[in-house]
Amino acid sequence: MKNIYIPLIALIGISYSSAAQINASSLNNGYDKQAEYKHKNYSEKLTNISYDKYVDVPKKSKNEIKGDNLYFIYSYDKAIEAYSKDQQLSTDGQRKLATSYYKMNKYTESETAYVKLFTLENGQMPEDYYNYSKVLRANSKYDESATWMDKFQQMKPNDLRAMDYAANKNNLATLLKNDEKQKIKHLSINSNAQDFGASYFKDKIVFASSRTTKANPKTSYRNGKPYLNIYLAEIENGELKNPENFNKEFNGDMNEGPASFNKAGTFMAYSKNNYTLNKKELVVNVEIYFSSYDPLKQEWSKPEGFILNNKDYSLGQPALSADGNTMYFTGNMPGGFGGADIYRVTRTANQAWTNAENLGNTINTEGNEVFPFYQEEKEILFFSSDGRFGVGELDIFSAKHKGLVFETAVNIGAPLNSSSDDFSIVMNNSNSKGYFSSNRGGGSGDDDIYAVDFMTNKTINGRAVDKNEKPLPITFITLLSNTDVVLDTFTTKDNGAFSFNVETDKNYKLIGTKDKYTQGTNTFGTYGTESAVIADVMLSIPVKEETVVKKEESIKEKIEVKKDLALIVGFNPIYFDFHEYTILPAAEIELNKIVKVLNENPTMSLQLKAYTDCRASSDYNQKLSDKRAKASSDYIKKKIKNPERIRSKGYGETMLLNKCSCDLNDSSGCSEEAHQANRRTEFIILKK
Repeated sequence: MKNIYIPLIALIGISYSSAAQINASSLNNGYDKQAEYKHKNYSEKLTNISYDKYVDVPKKSKNEIKGDNLYFIYSYDKAIEAYSKDQQLSTDGQRKLATSYYKMNKYTESETAYVKLFTLENGQMPEDYYNYSKVLRANSKYDESATWMDKFQQMKPNDLRAMDYAANKNNLATLLKNDEKQKIKHLSINSNAQDFGASYFKDKIVFASSRTTKANPKTSYRNGKPYLNIYLAEIENGELKNPENFNKEFNGDMNEGPASFNKAGTFMAYSKNNYTLNKKELVVNVEIYFSSYDPLKQEWSKPEGFILNNKDYSLGQPALSADGNTMYFTGNMPGGFGGADIYRVTRTANQAWTNAENLGNTINTEGNEVFPFYQEEKEILFFSSDGRFGVGELDIFSAKHKGLVFETAVNIGAPLNSSSDDFSIVMNNSNSKGYFSSNRGGGSGDDDIYAVDFMTNKTINGRAVDKNEKPLPITFITLLSNTDVVLDTFTTKDNGAFSFNVETDKNYKLIGTKDKYTQGTNTFGTYGTESAVIADVMLSIPVKEETVVKKEESIKEKIEVKKDLALIVGFNPIYFDFHEYTILPAAEIELNKIVKVLNENPTMSLQLKAYTDCRASSDYNQKLSDKRAKASSDYIKKKIKNPERIRSKGYGETMLLNKCSCDLNDSSGCSEEAHQANRRTEFIILKK
């Protein structure tokens, strides 16, 4: 999708379309969308360009005038051909050439064209600097982009784009850092056509697409692709499946979509081109239309136009509330901040829409703010902007609703945002996952739909207790995934409490282990909207201790070289916090059994051997077992005479007791109990 707001040019039967919508007067303000372009590295530095002497600007030639006419009807590729036939263009023509390359995703060529523009008289307007910084940003040349944004800021310090840049430019490294706070997935439903604008419709997804099965469909004058229609898809195993036309009655000769629905799926709002032109009107704007579903007739009503629709500007990208009585939308109507702004409107009891409310400068800028979506449960507005500081052309932002206004928008950052266009995000009720659109590299060739999971954490709070709900201190709690991968561990204090941070919409398992108690477990999920989940672990009644008193002489009788002293003294497994090697209080109890025997047998020497299970890499397991063996032996050495009697060595995963071997994927199909058998410590007697 090139333009996010689709105007059309009606010229002797020739029409232009792109992919989403806006009046021609706003196109030079950065309204166009760009697809990923793999370009050569253009390294020319422009910081020190001098403008003391400008190249003489010629009058417009026939080729340049032809290029201007093609530029006007958005035929940027053909405009480039016309402009390129002249070695020297006027300042206006050179600016349009640079813009044409930019809109055709030829960012390297656009850089070159801007370099030449800056040598021409009147070729250094503030918007030239701003647009050039966008070209550099699209090429991931962030340092150079910042240089030109600094120049733009100096020339227009009160511009909202400049102010937002100044406030956030030091956050670039943070925004670019992919710390997997979101997980994105390219969906198989995407085609080589334009696929974007996903919206929830009951238990399905509706989206806009230029795909078609027609042999000779009407196509866009600029990109040669068919016009948009609205499609319906099923959600199946994390994918969108079985796309079909949502309602052929809505398909016209130009663009329809994207759409939005109330929660019940009985009321919809969608974007479409205005077909009612007279011969003098060249620009076909975008408008919002509504339709209601009649359950008795089982059909959608005839679409009705939004009262604010106007032939002089465009309105589109509607986003309805759950009850259908509030709508956020994008418009370039007069009185805004510039470019396209986001507005909000409500519907009264008699179904009349109130006056539109501009969301203000915490959201809107002189650039373009588009594709709004309001997450009602969390009261968060999501939208895309090319006017706020970001890492790409269009970045996705969020803003918390507070009182009557929205807080200042925050860039969500990578990996959701890229150096390309990222837009049209929708989220589920828990705000944990959703869909967005992007033309980043690695897609199917144009705008594509992606699934996104937000790794927002929930808190698991619980206690280790006995059957009487008495807190159990010094209980070793292990948190596991639903595939028995150990995620974290914790040893309870006097109140028996524990806490973990986990991801939403997943299943987990807790295991509690305590000396002289049988193991306790609890399985739970993190679905729902609550921020914390309560999950206690109950351990069974303490196992009755055998009253067999092991006399000193009986232990001495069992001591033999090469035997494991741990088996002789009833040594219980010792546990460490996940990925740690610090001796915990519960482990001290067991290690003291070894200390006692060593102090009672001053000539005895031991070799301590520590093992891990197979999960994680073999190198990591080897290092971890070495550290745990050393920590255990150091503890013992501090409490015995002649500490040189004990040696220690880690063996990692090299001597598993069962078939639970696995690769680096942290999964072998074995239960946690089976893995636990491999996590052991031995005390081999070397000398009696």
